Amino acid sequence: MGRFVQSFAVILVIVMLVFFAGRLTGDPILLLAPEDAEDVDIQRIRAHHGLDLPLHLQFWRFVASSARGDFGESTQSNSSAMGLVLDRMPNTFKLGGVAVAIALAISLPIGILSAVKRDSAFDKFGKVFALTGQGMPDFWLGLMLMMFVAFYLGLLPIAGSGSWLHIILPAITVGWGTSAPIMRISRSSMLNVMDSEYIAFARSKGLSVPAVVIKHALRNAAIPVITVAAIYTAAILRGTVVVETVFAWPGVGRLAVESAFNRDFPVLQATILFMAIIFVGINFLVDVAYAYVDPRIRYR
Repeated sequence: MGRFVQSFAVILVIVMLVFFAGRLTGDPILLLAPEDAEDVDIQRIRAHHGLDLPLHLQFWRFVASSARGDFGESTQSNSSAMGLVLDRMPNTFKLGGVAVAIALAISLPIGILSAVKRDSAFDKFGKVFALTGQGMPDFWLGLMLMMFVAFYLGLLPIAGSGSWLHIILPAITVGWGTSAPIMRISRSSMLNVMDSEYIAFARSKGLSVPAVVIKHALRNAAIPVITVAAIYTAAILRGTVVVETVFAWPGVGRLAVESAFNRDFPVLQATILFMAIIFVGINFLVDVAYAYVDPRIRYR
């Protein structure tokens, strides 16, 4: 219950920041009213959107409408702001899901084997892989993949959407950077566990290396890995803002960039709150998952 209250408080703070940030750029009515609108029309539009109310009443009205998923209409298309986000949401989830699968499929085996084969050639390869992955910006990696894999080799589509081939390059771009920190923490956590006395005792009983690693070491090393994996999984939504723009992928991240350039604040507010709720929700689920991974953890 305490974690739920904390998560709700974080979301409320984000709602406050989104509301007041929209007011810092100027009078919102300038975006809603036509350029040739007269004072009477401006006052009518201001009253229609509640912008003639005191600021604290505007805030509570914004909170109430946000709770209903009502962020108003887009200033560019006159469509529902939340409707535009929901239309793009499946594409972002699809990209994020494939990127997470790629990141985990790469990072966990490399991290575990690097710990088991400490100081070997494979371990050195894992360290180089982690440094390379953390040192490459997403946009640069995406452009390099577009240039060599899509343009020169012609193996995959350069950008856009339509078939499952279009998602491969952006998913690799997002997943590559995410796999590096997960690999490092999984290796470090496994090394700490492998030096424990109960691992030595399990080996003394004649258990095979896979049995020791899977049954005894992996679960006890899982909590730091789950934490980092969840944080970077949530951060994938942030990474998709850049990657979706580079690859012209029609997701929420690209919608946020388009809304920022067009000063379409209703859509921008909806996208920011959507990403924030997803981020906070993932962290909340991780806190709950701790108790299932390690029975010693208890929450009041």
